Amino acid sequence: MAFDVSQLSPATFAEALRALSPRAGALLRRRLARGETLEDCATLHGVSLEALSIHVLREALTLTARTGGQSREPVSVEEEAAWTRQLTAALGRPAAPVSPALADTVALCQRLLAIGPEVEATLEAMDREEAHSPRRKREDLLRRGVVVLLLALAAYLYWTRPPEPAVPSGRPPPSAR
Repeated sequence: MAFDVSQLSPATFAEALRALSPRAGALLRRRLARGETLEDCATLHGVSLEALSIHVLREALTLTARTGGQSREPVSVEEEAAWTRQLTAALGRPAAPVSPALADTVALCQRLLAIGPEVEATLEAMDREEAHSPRRKREDLLRRGVVVLLLALAAYLYWTRPPEPAVPSGRPPPSAR
């Protein structure tokens, strides 16, 4: 059965992006869901355009696999470089030719670019829902409790420390010798 990206909803994209590592999800979210330029993303991440393009390719391949598309790692550095150029070109021009092995990934990225605002709205709604969930409130309460305990322990250790030995007058302290 062929991979049909038109069947992927914004919620499916949002869940797949959240399942990626935080850095990978943020990169694809910024580049594809928000549609920011490659130059802006490279500047933000402090890397060259080529390095960012390779990261976009790698993370897009991972996203393709997570959403059910055909995806494989490039078998050589040359193939990775060629795929990187093809994906970058296809994101700029939808009719650009691509390798058959990269077709699902390109289709997925183009679909994410097309419905990016809806995916972004879904991600924001998921973030809001998580921020107000009972689990998140419990975690925040536990974090605050741990901070209070650490502060109390630090204060206790500070106030109960042994007195410093007196230095006889006329002799410099040991650190001054």
